Amino acid sequence: MTNGQTLVEKLNSVSQLGFLKQYKALPGYIVKNLNQRFSIREYQQEAIARLLYYLTDYPDKTLPTHLLFNMATGSGKTFLMASNILYLYKLGYRNFIFFVNSTTIIEKTKANFLDKASPKYLFSEKVVFNDKEVHIQEVDNFEGVSKDNINILFTTIQGLHSRIWTPQENAITLEDFKNRKIVFLSDEAHHINALTKNIAKMSKEELEESTSWENTINKTFQSDSRNIMLEYTATIDLEDRAIRAKYEDKIIYQYTLKEFREDKFSKDVQIIQSDLALMERVLQAVILSQYRRKVAEKNKIQLKPVILIKAQKTIHQSEEAEKDFKEMIKRLKVSDIKKVERSNSNGIITKAFTFFKDNSITYDNLVREIKADFSEEKCIAVNSKADSEEKQIKVNTLEAEHNEARVIFTVNMLNEGWDVLNLYDIVRLYETRDTKHGKAGKTTVSEAQLIGRGARYYPFVIEEGQDRFKRKYDEDINSELRVLEELHYHSLNDSRYIAEIKAELVKSGITPPDDRRRQITVSVKDSIK
Repeated sequence: MTNGQTLVEKLNSVSQLGFLKQYKALPGYIVKNLNQRFSIREYQQEAIARLLYYLTDYPDKTLPTHLLFNMATGSGKTFLMASNILYLYKLGYRNFIFFVNSTTIIEKTKANFLDKASPKYLFSEKVVFNDKEVHIQEVDNFEGVSKDNINILFTTIQGLHSRIWTPQENAITLEDFKNRKIVFLSDEAHHINALTKNIAKMSKEELEESTSWENTINKTFQSDSRNIMLEYTATIDLEDRAIRAKYEDKIIYQYTLKEFREDKFSKDVQIIQSDLALMERVLQAVILSQYRRKVAEKNKIQLKPVILIKAQKTIHQSEEAEKDFKEMIKRLKVSDIKKVERSNSNGIITKAFTFFKDNSITYDNLVREIKADFSEEKCIAVNSKADSEEKQIKVNTLEAEHNEARVIFTVNMLNEGWDVLNLYDIVRLYETRDTKHGKAGKTTVSEAQLIGRGARYYPFVIEEGQDRFKRKYDEDINSELRVLEELHYHSLNDSRYIAEIKAELVKSGITPPDDRRRQITVSVKDSIK
């Protein structure tokens, strides 16, 4: 590295000096071959421009080329991946391996890359280079594939390792990598660093003999100097010395969650704490969700808001919550609605009930609507990797018109790789804490990450000139439309936990620090009372 600077620091300087301007005027074959429903955002333009500059003009380029895009959850890493595929096709690359830690993410990405009927399909109806249509196709190996098409092999990291070292008919082998230039695309890339993290503990012999999946990926990638590996992740542990050393000359672009929020591309996260019993807390989220739906209807916005009900550790806990929820909805009465109203002093809940009254929505009507909108067939439980493909498709197409699901029950299956824009309420089922010595535990960190996934903005426009993908009511928080720009996290009123999750949300950039207010507890002497 020059002057001790990392790659991303050097590229930040190049960009600030205006040297990337010519690259930001993206070539037509990228812009026109992407789905026109998705506009290229400024930060995505910056990320693409940096790749173009690095591969064509960067003086210290390494071979084979290995780069990482460290970008916030929800910032469109898969869209960036599609853009990069188009650029690399123009450079002569035809064979791509997409690998990730989870089969769920593979199915989602296949829809994004291959299924033209998917609302999240990323390419244009016809991908055209030099007046000739190029097909994007899934392959099992690169033997005999078309030299004109974009050929993508989709696999898990562990699956790639297994297929290479346990050869089967039509499976990819080490021979596939010889004398053939390949692009490796790694999503949720932090998962491939198991060997890197443990390298200091391994003897030279163990290191040489290691056949771990990270070692397999490195071996195949290094097999040809023309190969390119592009990694994409929102999460990278740069506090780990080995990880930091590995990536200091590989991170090409960083776009943090804090920048994403400050650029108004995310929902505003609010924590609702209450002393209500668990199912009453869930009902509170249901009422708030229905309020959102009615606000959207009134303003001619097509929106079906979704609730996530999150268990901590066991599938049993999630299943019990699902059973209790369905029973609560079946037996719902006006008195249950009134109890939530009486028991709550939270501003947003008060706003909801005021809205119902102002718009002549009676409690009887509200009960009938909730029973219909949150009926049993509109609930989905995703608690295991064995859950059906149909369920996986449903939870990844929650914004689709035909998808009527309103409630998702889960333990940990949706912490990564879940693209959802219409998630507006997350209900925490449990009351435990795992923070020790002032440091957030794994549960609190994963909760913050889940909130970050839910904070993706649901696009809508009310007035001409508004950006459909950005928050519009930061300066007008009394607007009834503001509720469509907020994610609510429902928790028991536990001041210590609330302080911990808030601190983690600020640390990760999901919420801004609030230096204006702090909560204190004071005791009053009996004599003064």
